[in-house]
Amino acid sequence: MTAPALEPSVPPERPVRAVMVGCGGMSATWLRAAAAVDGLEVVGLVDLQEAAAVARQTEFELTQARTGTDLDAVLAQTRPDLIFDCTIPEAHHATALTAFAHGVGVLGEKPLADTLERAQEMVRAGQQAGLFHAVIQNRRYDPNIRRVRSFVAGGRMGDLTAVHADFFIGAHFGGFRDAMQHVLLLDMTIHTFDAARLICGQDPVRVHCHEWNPQGSWYAHGANAVATFEMTGGVVITYRGSWCAEGFPTTWESDWRITGTQGTVRWDGGDHPRAALVRTTGGFFSEFEELDLPPVEPTARIGGHEGLIRDAVDVLRHGGTPETVASDNIKSLAMVLAAIESAESGQTVDVKW
Repeated sequence: MTAPALEPSVPPERPVRAVMVGCGGMSATWLRAAAAVDGLEVVGLVDLQEAAAVARQTEFELTQARTGTDLDAVLAQTRPDLIFDCTIPEAHHATALTAFAHGVGVLGEKPLADTLERAQEMVRAGQQAGLFHAVIQNRRYDPNIRRVRSFVAGGRMGDLTAVHADFFIGAHFGGFRDAMQHVLLLDMTIHTFDAARLICGQDPVRVHCHEWNPQGSWYAHGANAVATFEMTGGVVITYRGSWCAEGFPTTWESDWRITGTQGTVRWDGGDHPRAALVRTTGGFFSEFEELDLPPVEPTARIGGHEGLIRDAVDVLRHGGTPETVASDNIKSLAMVLAAIESAESGQTVDVKW
């Protein structure tokens, strides 16, 4: 599903008009980011509980924005260019199709959808309508992962051979996660799997995953998992993760070791990714040059939610293809769903999208 570049759709003399759909906890992060983006106006807020929409309207002083519980009605009243979809994953499909039917683009929360079939239908519908359709994959817009990706792509560590990611956090959320099936795989791995795709620049082919709920877990199911992915260019991605690992937590960005034929990059998810590159060979061990990775490039896409919203505004005004376009981001969702299928079956599973 290759996404064609979009033509400009918003004239320069007016702001890009957006409607927030789903006014729960995450919507505040989006609205704070949106307020910092020039040339963007939030013209509507929709939630099944109108009080939630009104509360966000008041909190962010969006006095001119419409509020309501009926997405069709608010879209007809406001005629936006874009919706921000902060609904639950099970509602993403219906929300996106409603927006597309009104000729409105979609920038949605991750994951793209709750099933692969619904995600595929959403991608087809957005492409057939010729509309903007992308996912807020905000960890891609971290400046340090951009440093890692740029260094790996630059070739100084030789040919890339493997990407290893560890995620160990003892998160006591309470609430719905405590009862979720596949809580780690379904709730969190989309971030790490998408980051791994960015780092290696390859697509997934197949996966073998083992999932379990360890002794002492406060979750009902699947708080731990290990997974191995084979990628199109021969790179192997390994993932080890836990939602209930007490002590020595990793960062939320995971802890990474990226190996090539001429060296290794280490990144703990913080501000100091480093490389060790082969300087000389011939002895039992090679000799290495250790260095900090170069600073983020001035043109790199960074800024988390704000950066992604800013890029959406730019595409709507000037045309182009968003980096997190749905037809590409579906591959990250497919990794999650294939890992779950493998864990349930005990078999290696092809990753399809």
